[in-house]
Amino acid sequence: MRVSLADLQAQYAALRDDIDAAVHRVLASGRYIMGEDVAAFEREVAADHGVAHAIAVSSGSDALIAALWAIGVGPGDEVITTTFSFFATAGSIARLGATPVFADIDPRTFNLDPVSALARITPRTKAIVPVHLYGRRADLAPLVRTGIPVVEDAAQAYGNIKGPLATLSFFPTKNLGAAGDAGMVLAADPEVADRIRLFRSHGARPKYVHHVIGGNLRMDTLQAAILRAKWPRVSMWTAKRRANTFRYRALLANTPLVLPEDSSDHVWHHFVVRADARDELATFLRGCDIETEVYYPTPLHLQPCFSGRKGELPVAERAAKEVLALPIHADLVDDQLVHVAASIGAFYGI
Repeated sequence: MRVSLADLQAQYAALRDDIDAAVHRVLASGRYIMGEDVAAFEREVAADHGVAHAIAVSSGSDALIAALWAIGVGPGDEVITTTFSFFATAGSIARLGATPVFADIDPRTFNLDPVSALARITPRTKAIVPVHLYGRRADLAPLVRTGIPVVEDAAQAYGNIKGPLATLSFFPTKNLGAAGDAGMVLAADPEVADRIRLFRSHGARPKYVHHVIGGNLRMDTLQAAILRAKWPRVSMWTAKRRANTFRYRALLANTPLVLPEDSSDHVWHHFVVRADARDELATFLRGCDIETEVYYPTPLHLQPCFSGRKGELPVAERAAKEVLALPIHADLVDDQLVHVAASIGAFYGI
């Protein structure tokens, strides 16, 4: 029995008519950049999150760049962020000429440890970027109290945002995923939102009049139309992911795995366990036709481009050796969950 980490074919098959109709509508219109589908999707996502402004962009990475640029992050600035995240979190900071300052993580949630983050504040700190890793909301309150701008990297946490400035990714395997790259910035401040809209179109307003050096960060109309076809199902899919976590929790209760804690604000983009002999377990499960993934095998401060030191952020470094994501997507059936659990039990001789 094959169990994939994501099953986009099954998702498409269930929505084929709606997605095909959306694609054909856009192709027939001849309008492939921006347009009403993008504007409508912005309104829908803004309403979903209770924010005034949603600005559609070309990817989650570009959303981070646009949000940081809009609050003035640039050369000479420092931005505090977690060392345990996808590269885009830190790469976006560096691409603006600022310095990512890495903090350690909470060992239970894998999110940015506020104590570690606060200890790294200097007069050069321009922003703090916590990540809602795996879909669980980070602890923002201590960060907000500093008065330093907080940009939530909510790439893995659609529907789980609290602050005035946040970024989303619609990478295909996200809880709400496009058929390619797409992203969004959510902003409460109209001036910040206006700067992001300016930045995403080469800084031009009107056409051919460039007030700033921006970029080509616009969302394709096709992606917006596909996302709109999927958007009404995202709450149902997230509920199914949550149900899968409860099933896993029962099935894996007697294994040596450290299971992720439940939380009312968790949207379960990933179900990540801690495992001794993690790599051996992953290899064994691959032999059982079960796909897993390590998010993330190398903390950001130890990436060659950042040249950090081993032992500097020990909680994240230990997590990188132990974490393993099991399939949790909404198209799983119970037999597949049972197969995953039975295979893990077989590895441990249970």
